[in-house]
Amino acid sequence: MQESIAALAAEITTAALNNSAELDAFRISYLGRKGRLADLFDQLKTVPNEEKRAVGQQLNALKQQAQARFDEAQQAAEAAADNAPANPDFDYTLPTVPNALGTRHPLSLVREEMLRVFARIGFAVAEGPEIEDDWHNFTALNFPENHPARDMQDTFFVAPVSHAAGADNAGATGDAATGAPNLPHLLRTHTSTVQVRVMETEPLPIRRVMPGRVFRNEAISARAHMMFHQVEGIFIDEGVSFADLKQTVYYFVQELFGADINIRFRPSFFPFTEPSAEIDITCLICKGAGCNICKYSGWVEIGGCGMVDPAVLENAKIDSDKYSGYAWGMGIERIAMLKYQIKDLRLFTENDMRFLRQFEAL
Repeated sequence: MQESIAALAAEITTAALNNSAELDAFRISYLGRKGRLADLFDQLKTVPNEEKRAVGQQLNALKQQAQARFDEAQQAAEAAADNAPANPDFDYTLPTVPNALGTRHPLSLVREEMLRVFARIGFAVAEGPEIEDDWHNFTALNFPENHPARDMQDTFFVAPVSHAAGADNAGATGDAATGAPNLPHLLRTHTSTVQVRVMETEPLPIRRVMPGRVFRNEAISARAHMMFHQVEGIFIDEGVSFADLKQTVYYFVQELFGADINIRFRPSFFPFTEPSAEIDITCLICKGAGCNICKYSGWVEIGGCGMVDPAVLENAKIDSDKYSGYAWGMGIERIAMLKYQIKDLRLFTENDMRFLRQFEAL
């Protein structure tokens, strides 16, 4: 032990401390928690009891020596930096370079505002994968085999993925020879896939909202895009009715757009809800008077909703005789376009700084 202390003291005395890199290496090697001094302190427990006091004093003195040498060299380096001559090639009278701050994307702003509204009435956020299988995207949601949304013209399919037998994807067809299901995978066409995953895995009651990006094989124009964002929600419990759904929609719309906005429900059809309805609100451009944006009707559609079809509940192993629920879905782009009166959907994805800077104040 004495030899180790003497050798380390000699190293500390002769160590080079001429620049910041050598200072840092000295600090780590000798003063750090895992440094060589710390190792010697750990070995103190192996020293005989009658020698521990003397050896401990030597180690403390060595640590003080190392710290003093480090502090002295660091102060000398700082003093040398302060006294260094200014760069004669730099003009210190030049104005500073402005530090331009960015801003949140309008879709992010609207998404967070929508989630805050639903959070106030008890809806927690759930998310899921963007690459889905047929079961979660179609079959579990009561889409029949011949539904148009299954065609290549609407959906981006990817190469089939083979899984081991017994995979938890119901409704899959399998290889007769191996028994392994061959599942068609696709880019999800709606965030309703997360509703299925939540119903399959979470205990009742369920009160969830699902934001996310979805994909459909559509021509890009001022009113359509192959990639867009949705916010969907679901509430399942005993005794849930369409009246509960209407009050949720009323609350959301008036919190987001204002108390003077009128709302109407138009009967519609969706495979996964029954009864179903489209949600319309007063046109924010003409305030209901009629304009080209609302096709002179005074109303604009913001989403769809309905009571969860009993078949969907049963697919998720939920007793449809005991439980009922409602669901809704709407596009974040559509809400943002209405809220900020944006007329071209393509602006959200073109990264035009002139457009994005308009939202700095938000």
